[in-house]
Amino acid sequence: MERSLSHIALFAALIAVLGFIPQVMLPFGVPITAQSLGIMLCGTVLGAKRGALAVMLFLLLVALGLPLLSGGRGGLGVFASPTVGFLIGFPVAAFIAGMITETVEFPIGWAAGIGAFVGGVVVLYAFGVTGLAFMLDKTLGEAALLVMAFVPGDLIKVVLAGLITQTLARMRPGLLPSRN
Repeated sequence: MERSLSHIALFAALIAVLGFIPQVMLPFGVPITAQSLGIMLCGTVLGAKRGALAVMLFLLLVALGLPLLSGGRGGLGVFASPTVGFLIGFPVAAFIAGMITETVEFPIGWAAGIGAFVGGVVVLYAFGVTGLAFMLDKTLGEAALLVMAFVPGDLIKVVLAGLITQTLARMRPGLLPSRN
């Protein structure tokens, strides 16, 4: 139990630290950040439940006003911005990434890559597009077209999540709660 709490807190901190990597702000108000890599890693390394809990802890801290999102953003106002769909989708994305990593019968690197792609791209984009369409008064098609700007960077993050998860598994067998 104590180890799980430590991992959850550590990965919430990892998401926050990834927010220090400079963001690229897109004209429609949603930045390209490294924090989605942290979301993917929460699921692939910690597993579905712990990964989602780490992300929810991070979002709770953001809601309380800590400037943990990329660009120093925080507070309840971020949940009324074009990024709201992505924020709401973060814990679901981590959960799905973890669930796939836990259950897919492939080597850990491949399972983590598949989990990161499905959770961190497909699921997260579904939430993000919906929130963006709602907040910017656009159709789902128009919002989806805007979100396509994220695809190249997110595909790189998927590969990184698979490689990092695989490396952790090789360095410390039994470390990954997602495969225990």
